[in-house]
Amino acid sequence: MKVNKAEIVISAVAEAQYPGDNLPEVVLLGRSNVGKSTFVNTLIERRSLARTSQQPGKTQTMNFYQINDLFRFVDMPGYGYAKASKSERDKWGKMIEKYLRQRENVVMIFQLIDSRHEPSEDDFLMYEWLTYYELNPVIIGTKADKISRTNQKKSMNQIAKTLNLKNSREVILFSSETKLGKEESWKLIESVLK
Repeated sequence: MKVNKAEIVISAVAEAQYPGDNLPEVVLLGRSNVGKSTFVNTLIERRSLARTSQQPGKTQTMNFYQINDLFRFVDMPGYGYAKASKSERDKWGKMIEKYLRQRENVVMIFQLIDSRHEPSEDDFLMYEWLTYYELNPVIIGTKADKISRTNQKKSMNQIAKTLNLKNSREVILFSSETKLGKEESWKLIESVLK
């Protein structure tokens, strides 16, 4: 998809702030610092629409990015961020859970997992929760350029094994540097926008 228009619509902390129209929404979930903002910026070929940070836990709101007035990316607060207070994490958790279970605009969920490491317990629990509610996510293994080609296959197998996926082909490796996985991600998005 050629992106001609991309803008942040709102950074929401409550349901009342969600956009009121019926544009489809593609949700991005993942641990803090897994590369959700980088994923968005790479797909839309912008450097800084989605704000990236070296400091984990920066995204504390649900950020709605409108693309070509066709759909929105919704970047969720990162889960598993230890330095946020428990009450803060609980608040994010409830907000995310309510959005995912009740928002009719949701057409696709990407769960991003750092391909350099075995999926964390938080990654596993999020995947289990999503599949329990039949919100079957697409698994994206980020930062794939940081591992060798040999280890990329091992990483896909490790993610698939940890999450109990049928096979490793269910994992899309992604790199903002080499653009690996970019085309495949767009094809999936376009398939749900038709």
